[in-house]
Amino acid sequence: RTGRTHGQAASAASKTLRNPKATKAAKIAAGSALSQTGRPARTGPKAASAAGRALARTVTSPAGRTAAASALAQVPGKKKSAAKKVAKSGEEYKQQPR
Repeated sequence: RTGRTHGQAASAASKTLRNPKATKAAKIAAGSALSQTGRPARTGPKAASAAGRALARTVTSPAGRTAAASALAQVPGKKKSAAKKVAKSGEEYKQQPR
């Protein structure tokens, strides 16, 4: 299955790429999402991993989260289990002492 990035997700990806404070993981995920604008494509494993890291970090901007979620939504395979892993890793991240 392939997906396409549309409207708000593409705009969020563009904002993330232009944000000098965006993390490397957020920019990789945004680049993946933006590269899939208007054409069918799949998110590769490295971009999917970066998207997961971007979602797990509390410092990721709302635009970065939208772009990362768009990239993850276009990963082939078991999306529900991947989403659960990302959510779980985010919970573990939040529980770590700062």
